[in-house]
Amino acid sequence: MIENQAALRFRRLGILAIFAIYLVILVGGLVRASGAGMGCPDWPTCFGQWIPPTNESQLPANYQEIYADRGYKDTQFNPVKTWIEYGNRLVGVTIGLVIILTTWASRIYLKADKGVFYLSLSVLFLVCFQGWLGSAVVASNLQPFMITLHMLLALFIVALLIYAIARSQRHFIAKLEVEYIPSMITTVLMIAMAMTLLQVIMGTQVREAVDFIANEHHYIGREYWRDSFPLIFYVHRSFSALILVINLWLSWKIYQNVTKNHLLARLVYGLMGLIVIAILAGVSLDRLGMPAVAQPIHLLMANLIFGMQFFIYICLYYAKI
Repeated sequence: MIENQAALRFRRLGILAIFAIYLVILVGGLVRASGAGMGCPDWPTCFGQWIPPTNESQLPANYQEIYADRGYKDTQFNPVKTWIEYGNRLVGVTIGLVIILTTWASRIYLKADKGVFYLSLSVLFLVCFQGWLGSAVVASNLQPFMITLHMLLALFIVALLIYAIARSQRHFIAKLEVEYIPSMITTVLMIAMAMTLLQVIMGTQVREAVDFIANEHHYIGREYWRDSFPLIFYVHRSFSALILVINLWLSWKIYQNVTKNHLLARLVYGLMGLIVIAILAGVSLDRLGMPAVAQPIHLLMANLIFGMQFFIYICLYYAKI
């Protein structure tokens, strides 16, 4: 009974950690959409303080010169942007604490399945590295490559957590009835995941271009930004149609071969819902003058889509062993 409670505690903490990572992705999207990426020009402190100032008078009179010498010549204190970025960092710290608790809870699998523990431990190390990488992103003055790497690492961390939790429940997953699902589904699902990753990478590049355009327009006149969009935006937009088609096919094939209350049926419902929301958010960005709220939603949906695809893949993998 105690072991069952400990296993349940691990699963709950792991799921909480996954939601926390998605939360920081959402908050990070808010940071980018609001142009607050450099709201704190240093790390881990913010304007040299552990708790950032609320007024420019709390900073040295020559703070702009100080940060110009550090490579941030256009530093301008903005309390709203500073506290948005600071909130992003607080969420990141909270994730670290949850991951530590998750890793500690996973120790119960050291005898039954060491892989679960080592997966959780790997997540802990990667989250620490992600924290360092976040500081490197700031130090690079938000270089596109660094931001893309930061995003892909977040996806990898979530995938490891999903795998660790699914592995701890593999005996339950193995009981899923999937014998009527075509074997080629797993291969097509891997292709779909690769396409989602490519779409996310293109999306980060589009976002960097939008950030540059936004800065050129001083973050006003959003309805005119679209006129300056680069070619990759149109590639990114068209590629979403391919992603929709392949995921519709996958969902339909799975739905056809399982019962309506089957776990996989519920998962494909969720997958299609996420894709629809992502496309609607993308359309609003394209046609409604780049509303700021749509950017983080679009980003979050893309990350959730990959997580859902990966979980479906793991379920099929364990159910067919």
